[in-house]
Amino acid sequence: MSIFQSLEKASFDPANYDMIVVGAGYAGAVVARRMAEEADWRVAILESRNHIAGNAFDKEDDAGILIHLYGPHIYHTTNKRVNDFLSRFTQWTNYQHRVLGDVNGELMPVPFNHASLKLAFGEERGEALYNKLVDTFGENVKVPLMDLRATDDPDFEEVADYVYKNIFLYYTQKQWGKKPDEIDPAITARVPIFIGNDDRYFPGATWQGMPAQGYTKLFESLLDHELIDVFLNTDARDVLAIQDDKVEVSGKPFAGTVVYTGPLDELFNCDLGELPYRSLDMQFETLPINQFQPVGTVNYPTSEDFTRITEFKNMTGQVKEGVTTIMREYPMAYVRGENMTPYYAILEPQNKALYEKYAARVAQVPNFYPRGRLAEYRYYDMDAVCDSALQLADELLEKNKKA
Repeated sequence: MSIFQSLEKASFDPANYDMIVVGAGYAGAVVARRMAEEADWRVAILESRNHIAGNAFDKEDDAGILIHLYGPHIYHTTNKRVNDFLSRFTQWTNYQHRVLGDVNGELMPVPFNHASLKLAFGEERGEALYNKLVDTFGENVKVPLMDLRATDDPDFEEVADYVYKNIFLYYTQKQWGKKPDEIDPAITARVPIFIGNDDRYFPGATWQGMPAQGYTKLFESLLDHELIDVFLNTDARDVLAIQDDKVEVSGKPFAGTVVYTGPLDELFNCDLGELPYRSLDMQFETLPINQFQPVGTVNYPTSEDFTRITEFKNMTGQVKEGVTTIMREYPMAYVRGENMTPYYAILEPQNKALYEKYAARVAQVPNFYPRGRLAEYRYYDMDAVCDSALQLADELLEKNKKA
């Protein structure tokens, strides 16, 4: 892999490449590696930021603490293929993610579980409610609030009301900037409680942990191939354009393959309108103590303007005495052009319809593939992005065989 700080410093010539990838996050990096490795394609990755790894990027701060610059990224998956592929490029720690919610000053496990019931309703009543839940739904299962309400049982309705008001409502208002009556009832209905004692946030994940040396090191290994060139500080829109049903790069038709992982509306200068997102203002603070909180993430569903606090040492397992770094997340509306990161697509019907209009423009463009959370305007976990990229590589490799 060669990394260049800009196109200008590298005498970039698109004719030298079989594939151009826009974005050096999971979607782009996984496809690039497989096509370089298995098809001997020369690949150019155009990355607008000054680093690889997308939102998974991590680095040491001034205090020497390894932080996730774009918010906590917790690796978890049930997908063996994804795990086998990524495990080629990193070893994993045995970190098991646990989240606590600060509910009116009381820390309780999230998702709501056996221990949470006893903290919320008292030892005796909480245990009685738990036993009743087990008798009705079984043990070690997730039960949506709508299923609790469907029983028409006052005890279960009380539990559902507590979880809705104290775990879900205010947190969701902060996260999405909505009033209670603007929150889709279907979202509320899906909020679960966990009937069991497993206090992990991802109890069903077969594989979970953290890259032993961090995500950036994982990506450095993933992209370490002689046929891959990475161009940082490069806005693909400056060189790449869709003209009718053709792709132009640097003003000339490009005959190769393009994998595009950026915002699809921005490729067309948002001429049909902007796709809305929620963003986050992440406030980092370094403290002269060993540990700030008992777990990696504490949510604040009933208080504070921020949604959660992350303490990175609790997740990475880094040992560094006398200092720790925490991060508070303040949700906010995404404003294009204000140096913000678009984190969460707002998946309301009118926004999906607008996205489909943009998607239709590229659907008939040969060898142009939008992939990832921005290009597909959807929410993706890391493993799902990786799986989608692996499947795209399968498709491209099969097509290459027939060519």
